[in-house]
This record gives sequence, structure tokens and C-alpha cells, in this order.
Amino acid sequence: MNRTFFFSLLLAAFAMPLAAQDFGFGFGDDDAADAASGGTTGGGGGNFGAAIGGEVSASLLGYADDFSQGLEETGLGDIFSGKLNFSAGNSFGEAVINLNVASPAADASLITFDEAYLRVYLGVFEIEGGLRKLTWGKADSFGPLDVINPLDYSEITDASDTLNMKIARPLVHATARFGQFSKLEGVFVPTFEPHRFASEGRWIPAQMKALQTPSPPEIVTPDTAKLNYAQAGLRFTATIGSSDIGAQYYYGRLPTPAVKMSFALAQPPALEKVEFLYNPYHHIGVDYAQVLFGFNVRVEFAANITSDLNGDDGEVYNPNLAWSLGFDRDLVWGINLNLQANETALLFHDNIHDNALLDIEAGADITSTRLTAILSKKFLRDELEVRLAALWEVEAKDFFIMPAIIWTRDAVQVEVSGGIFGGDEKGQFGQYYKNSFVKAGLTYSF
Repeated sequence: MNRTFFFSLLLAAFAMPLAAQDFGFGFGDDDAADAASGGTTGGGGGNFGAAIGGEVSASLLGYADDFSQGLEETGLGDIFSGKLNFSAGNSFGEAVINLNVASPAADASLITFDEAYLRVYLGVFEIEGGLRKLTWGKADSFGPLDVINPLDYSEITDASDTLNMKIARPLVHATARFGQFSKLEGVFVPTFEPHRFASEGRWIPAQMKALQTPSPPEIVTPDTAKLNYAQAGLRFTATIGSSDIGAQYYYGRLPTPAVKMSFALAQPPALEKVEFLYNPYHHIGVDYAQVLFGFNVRVEFAANITSDLNGDDGEVYNPNLAWSLGFDRDLVWGINLNLQANETALLFHDNIHDNALLDIEAGADITSTRLTAILSKKFLRDELEVRLAALWEVEAKDFFIMPAIIWTRDAVQVEVSGGIFGGDEKGQFGQYYKNSFVKAGLTYSF
């Protein structure tokens, strides 16, 4: 579609109702608050409100490995990026469109949808549908209960920000509220999308790079846009005293593919075809959060049950138990610490084949543990922030460290940051040891 026509159509859609009704900003007014709590307003559907916002960013990103090879091998990326956010609604509902805008040189898709959905208020019920990012669970990042949206690993420059890494999915989401502190959610996702990984370039995973041989095998991926890949779940949350609790069930597909390999009859046998498989699984989870002795504590526990109940099916991931424990707290001198530990334990680990050609989990440790820590301190009336984030894979012995200095005044933000990958080159982060980077950016929000 012509982009000029697209923007004209979009602006016209928002301008048409503005011409016919009173214009107003702020969905935090009394009418919107009534809608959120199940109230209604008289007249023609309540006061109409519309808002346009977003941000414009200019940034330079350079990789240390390129610098070491000289200026002729060094680039600084695509300078421009932006976001456009549109919303309109009244006490009965709202519509939201959030767009990502890239540099024309960055990709053929100059404009992409981040989210686009409608929400309707029906007393104590809310129903929304469209492209949506939902967060389930209480962990700050990579929580085992946050199962609805896959993640985009095609460029890992901020692995602590899972919201920006999330891929919006087409879904229907309904909420029923019981009083002020309890609600029941239901979600239906008619199609499936796995985690997204780079297929070429510096961010391609080691497993995919191993398939890039002079005679690469045929790679077969299933059509996941059919209803046999549909997913659904329920989640209940409540506040009891000073504790927030939650419980959920989800039936879906594991977003990391298993593989089925076929070999040609030759000497030696040659890998002829690799078929990606997305295993169905049942997910059951509970979570808890409370302030204890000055610590904001968050706990999650989940059981992920696949069809490999003996642990010896090489084309199906073993069932596992997963949990996270995290907290944040202000320490001395205004330093804040956010710390989270995530761990996954494979069930029936002893039945996994040792040969990687026979089992997707061959060589896997019985546990996989990740520690995520963020230390931050603000200065100059909170305008200047110094932050250090680190992710450490314990069993894999690899890490990702992200230092940053951020200055913010009103709508302007200046950030200088970096990323350091290291440790075992077979680990999730260690494999990108050549991708350590420095970044400088300027952002204006409106």
C-alpha cells in the first residue's frame, strides 16, 4: 500500500469523529474511570477523547568487532527510528493503534504494527481483540508465566526489556472483574508464531549457522496459521490482604522448535531435510507478590507438560518445572537493586538420548538457571541515571552485561549505553561474543 495514502487514511479515520464530537484528551477522567469499574455515563455514549503521541529517536550503534577491523568494515546502523501511538474512545470502548517507524534504509517495511486493537466495556466485563501484547505473571523479565507472546531475538541489544522484545499476536481477550481486587481473564489466540531468530547476519544462532553448509538441507516449517495451532488460556488474580496472588492454565505450543531430521542414503549419510516441529503443551502456573521487610517480592511457579511423558522421544521436548524468584529494594545512598533468579528443571532427564541426531535435548543440563540483576542510581534531581544490568546463565557459564548512562529532562532523553557478551561460546549469550557494542541515542517523546 502507498505509505502516503496509508497515513492519509489513518488520519482521516481519527479526524472524522473529531469533527462531529467534542474533542478531549485524557482517558483518566471520571468517565473513563467509570467505564473501567463498570459504570456508565448518560448522553451519547459519554465524552469522546482522542490522543496522538509517540517518540522520535536518533541513535548510533557500533560493534567492537567491526571497529577492530578498521573503518572500512565499520558502520553505525540506521540512525532514525520512531513510534506513533493513536487512541480514541469514550466510556463504552476505545481503539488503539501503535506503529513502529524505521529508517527507509533499514528495511523494506518502513511502517509496522506494534499493537492494534479494540476494547469494549460492558459493565464488569471488558472484551478486546486485535494485535496485542499481554503480560501474565508478576516477574519483571522472562517470567515462566508470561507465555502468550513470543519474543524477537533477531537483534539482542536489550535482553532485559522483554516488553519491546514481545511480538504482538492476533487474539481475543476478555476480562471479568469481581469487586475491586479480583478478576478472571480468558484469551484465545487463533494462530501461532514461534520465537523469532535471525536467519542471516551477525545475530544468527549457532544452531542455524550449522545448517549453512555448501549443500544445505531442505528446511520445512509448518503452516501455523491454521486452527490446529490455536491456543487458549484462563488466568485468575486477586488481592488478599497485602498479598497479590494468581493462578492460570494455558494450552499452546512451545515457541522454540524441535526438529525432525532425514538423511539421504549415502556414505557417509548426508542430512537431507530438517523439519521444524512446535510441540503442544499444557501450562499450569501460580504466582505471588508482596512487600516483605522492605523487599518487593515476586514469585512464580509453572509446570509445562508435553506429550513426552517418558522423556525418550527425541522430537518432543521433555516436560519441565520452571520457577522464578525476584525482588527490588532501595539499598544505601539511593541505589536500587532489582534481582531475579529463573530456573527450569527437566523431568525424565535420564531418558534423554546422548546423540544429538536422535534427541533435540541431547547434552542439556537437568537444570537451566539465569540470574538477572539491575543496579541503578539517580542524580541531579533524578534527571541523571546510572544503570548496570547483567544476565548470567549459570550452567552455560556465559553472560550479557549492559551499562548505561541516561539523562532525561521533560520530553528529551539522551542515553549512552553498551553491551558486552562473554563466557562459554556455546551458551545463548556467549555465542555472540563478537557482537559487543556501544550505542548513543537521543529521543524526544510527544
